[in-house]
Amino acid sequence: MPSDSPRIIEPGNLIAILGGGQLGRMTAMAARTMGYRVRVMDPEAKCPASFVADETIVGKWDDTAAAMQLVRDAAVATIEIEQIGVDALSEVASLVPLRPGVEPIRIIQDKTLQKPWLAENGFPVGPFRLVNDQSDLQNAVRGLGGRIYLKVGRGGYDGRGQARLGIDTRVNDEAIREAWTSIGERPAVAEQALDLECEISVMAARNPSGEVRSFPAARNHHENQILAWSVIPAGISPELEKKAEELASAISAKLGIEGLLCVEMFVTRQGRLLVNELAPRPHNSYHQSERGCVTSQFEQLVRTVCNLPLGDTSVTTPAAIVNLLGDVWLTMTPNFPAVFEVPGVRLHLYEKRAAKMGRKMGHLSAIGATADEALERVLDAKKRLTGQ
Repeated sequence: MPSDSPRIIEPGNLIAILGGGQLGRMTAMAARTMGYRVRVMDPEAKCPASFVADETIVGKWDDTAAAMQLVRDAAVATIEIEQIGVDALSEVASLVPLRPGVEPIRIIQDKTLQKPWLAENGFPVGPFRLVNDQSDLQNAVRGLGGRIYLKVGRGGYDGRGQARLGIDTRVNDEAIREAWTSIGERPAVAEQALDLECEISVMAARNPSGEVRSFPAARNHHENQILAWSVIPAGISPELEKKAEELASAISAKLGIEGLLCVEMFVTRQGRLLVNELAPRPHNSYHQSERGCVTSQFEQLVRTVCNLPLGDTSVTTPAAIVNLLGDVWLTMTPNFPAVFEVPGVRLHLYEKRAAKMGRKMGHLSAIGATADEALERVLDAKKRLTGQ
């Protein structure tokens, strides 16, 4: 069993990562730079992280035996995806320190637990209802004003497992039935559609010694419920920035997170700051931290799980990212050389085996004198890459 007293895990030790996607890949690259060895577990042998990790264990998210093999002789374990089976997480935690921890992951990985937890602990959230059947959904539509987002409790991300009601068209019994069917008739959360000024996120880091640091807020833009671009700094008022960073840090501390916690937030036109969702891992909206911050989110994750002093999160230069989805590969021939014509732009590809519609295959990042310039550059580079 791991000791209750946190110790510093020095370079040369092995870090085990549950998940081998692009977040695991970029975390592994940061860890390797810092002198750590890395082993990952993923359902695919040739996952994105496999090309930079020391070893890849093949196993599904609920494969307890694979998870135990993953942490053999590891000093610490962390995650890059929260959909790991709780039994597998518990087995890992019995052998090595698991950061961010079993209980925070259990709460966050299920929106039907996450949203009530936020409300019960006094954190600001928009109106919502839990939905367990079609009748619940009908009541939620009426009780929440007829305009809602329906989100499946477990497994939904990047627009998957979501439905919109009363937003694009008028809601009726048929639309409710279709929405319920579209999410697989599984427990879900119905959230009232809000009048938004913008969407932001704040990444908080907390190490086992209790040190907490938040990154400045990122401003995010979504298309079809998938993050299209993100820019840092967010360009919000100093008062709202302070409130958002304090909120993220408070949630991290209340959950007892040891690692990273990204808090996605809504800013309403009335000036209210509301928590949307939590992610206990690196997050797409902070990929630009590699370019624009003293410490990237990936280095910060390594620091947190190894109980090292946390890095400076200050913005050194405004930076932005834009996602490259599988649509690009499936509908055109990407013009990669054209990307490099734009000053300050870099190309990041994840080495995924096959392109799929809506699948994140890579991203572009850019820096600039201002946030607007960084965003303009990265969007220009994407237009050149796609020819659109």
